[in-house]
Amino acid sequence: MREEERSNRKRKRPRRRKSRTQYSSINPEDADNHQVFKKIEDDEDLDSVPPPPASRTISHEGSRSSTFIDKMRARLSGGHFRMINEKLYTCTGKEALNYFNGDPTMFNMYHAGYQEQMSHWPEQPVNIIIKWLKDHNPSLLVADFGCGDARLAKNVKNKVFSFDLVSNDPSVIACDMSKTPLDSSSIDVAVFCLSLMGTNFPSYLREAHRVIKPAGWLLIAEVKSRFDPNNGGADPEKFTKAICELGFTSLSKDVSNKMFILLYFKKKEKQNSKGREIEWPELKPCLYKRR
Repeated sequence: MREEERSNRKRKRPRRRKSRTQYSSINPEDADNHQVFKKIEDDEDLDSVPPPPASRTISHEGSRSSTFIDKMRARLSGGHFRMINEKLYTCTGKEALNYFNGDPTMFNMYHAGYQEQMSHWPEQPVNIIIKWLKDHNPSLLVADFGCGDARLAKNVKNKVFSFDLVSNDPSVIACDMSKTPLDSSSIDVAVFCLSLMGTNFPSYLREAHRVIKPAGWLLIAEVKSRFDPNNGGADPEKFTKAICELGFTSLSKDVSNKMFILLYFKKKEKQNSKGREIEWPELKPCLYKRR
């Protein structure tokens, strides 16, 4: 009798529905070790189940972490640029040359920061100088003092001698710009595009005067604030007077751009043999604000 009852119970016992298991552990092999898991019934739609909150948090935190790192890298790069920039404006050309020779990577870091700063300018002075050269005879020989990435030489048909403190390009001559390897009276156009840096900038202009042919051109583009006497800058009239005393004639001045000014000079054909002492105004260092 008891055997019959046991047999009937076995037949009447309902079958249990199997459940599928989704493990919250990252490693599926840990299921055998009875780690925390969540049961999902057969009649539930797996596609409707949201990912575990932990995975969303990791993704969100990873994105925030990546953004933070990028911002810190940008700030670090900007800080290096400001440091180098300030040094170049407050030391001599020889000291700057020694500085970069000691660590050439600093030159790359500086120019990367420089290009980033220039990308915010609505117009770049080098493009105006390129246009000026294209409007003149392509046979004119050009000396680009402080050429940077030699953009000027790459965009005109003229023969351009490109000078800077460090050369990462075979076409660029590394030197102190007060002592270039050019012969006297050998150049038709000398260009200083945002490159009158250093406390001895008059020596660069004297070198330009030496290498420019009689009736040759001197083109200067500089940050406008450096020539704002109301804000600690030099008086542009005094600066122009000093260059004229060096042996040039002032032909024109373009102050239409809000970021920079352009000065155009021509070398006098007859030079004054007397070497009078020229009173050069101090050019305000172009220092970028810390953000």
